[in-house]
Amino acid sequence: MSSNISSNSALSAHFSEQASAHASEQVSNRVLGRSRINSIDMMRGLVMLIMLLDHVRERFFLHMQVSDPMDLSSTSWGLFLSRFAAHFCAPVFVFLTGVSAWLYANRSHGEPRSARAFLIKRGLFLIALEIVVINISWMGNYHTLWLQVIWVIGLSMLTLAALINLPRAWMALLGFAIVFGHNLLTPIGFQPSEWVYSLWTLLHDRGYLVSEGALKIKVSYPALPWMGVILLGYVAGPIFSQKLNSNLLEASQRQQTLLQLGISCWVLFAVLRGFNLYGETLPWQAGAHLGETLMSVFNLTKYPPSLSFLLVTLGGMFFSLVAFERYFASSGKVGGRLARVGHGLSVFGSVPMFFYILHLYVLLLLYRLAKFIFGANHGEYFGVNSMGWIWFITGVLVIALYYPVKWFSEYKKHSTQAWIKYL
Repeated sequence: MSSNISSNSALSAHFSEQASAHASEQVSNRVLGRSRINSIDMMRGLVMLIMLLDHVRERFFLHMQVSDPMDLSSTSWGLFLSRFAAHFCAPVFVFLTGVSAWLYANRSHGEPRSARAFLIKRGLFLIALEIVVINISWMGNYHTLWLQVIWVIGLSMLTLAALINLPRAWMALLGFAIVFGHNLLTPIGFQPSEWVYSLWTLLHDRGYLVSEGALKIKVSYPALPWMGVILLGYVAGPIFSQKLNSNLLEASQRQQTLLQLGISCWVLFAVLRGFNLYGETLPWQAGAHLGETLMSVFNLTKYPPSLSFLLVTLGGMFFSLVAFERYFASSGKVGGRLARVGHGLSVFGSVPMFFYILHLYVLLLLYRLAKFIFGANHGEYFGVNSMGWIWFITGVLVIALYYPVKWFSEYKKHSTQAWIKYL
């Protein structure tokens, strides 16, 4: 099983949900406040649907599994693009978790408060969820405990909680040092017999913590780079502050800042990756035609995420946040096409944890049902024969899952039960 539940991954956003709610309740300019928060919900909703596509691929196209980075000699354009799109999921959720922690600590009304207790509770909840609920949703049993995206988001929350009282300047320096410097650690490796192996596997090298016995434990998402991403998200929190951005002029300044961040990320990627200078373990090579060359350039390492991987994905997130706020959230006529699309995305983004758990178990049930009816047609797996079918199944599931997700989103808004906020 590939460990890209990244994407998908996602799901520090349940923390972002409550932080966004606190940030939006008392905003003085309610139209702009809702637009800004809705743009974050839309961003989360978009990557949730991309994650759904990737997990449908994992279920019904597993016989054409991809490596990391991908083996371009056996990867079609459709498979490459679908997998590349899924790269955006985990960076978006981890970064926005940091943003949301800052919004929670610096609410729009009242005095600032500490987010430490909130981060600790949510972080421990995510780690427990990964072990108890998420793992079994993939295989239907326990033979390997996969420490994947939910686990690493929880661990990143705990890291942010430990560092929450650092000055923002120090936090920024530490975040940049991790994100930009961790590729220097790639040559370092340890054998399972060495005492530091387990710590290094947790932080930087994907591998097994326990490789023998009834229950194996594998770290699929090394945590160190993601700790840097959540720190940078927290540092970027003031960009979305409703105290600082309460009128059209300041909203425009926020969008300008996000555009500058996006451009900076992509220009730096173009220079570092274009000249194969730094930031990726696998140099790109010219192919027989432009398509092959582009696939090689964007064939990036996710486990752990390379600097190039993070520059591309976070840059795309900054551009998308601007687009959502300008064209989907704060503009357009009621019932307009973009407004309807934006609303649909915000519904999925409003309860991402609920959607995450729901879609995994729906996919488990559908796969077992299909295999029972049709049998294994690709070795030990049941699978479809093209990526077109993967897109079709995803589209059907988006429509089918929208209604229970919308129901739960409305239920959550009106519920006074504390445990509901965790979903």
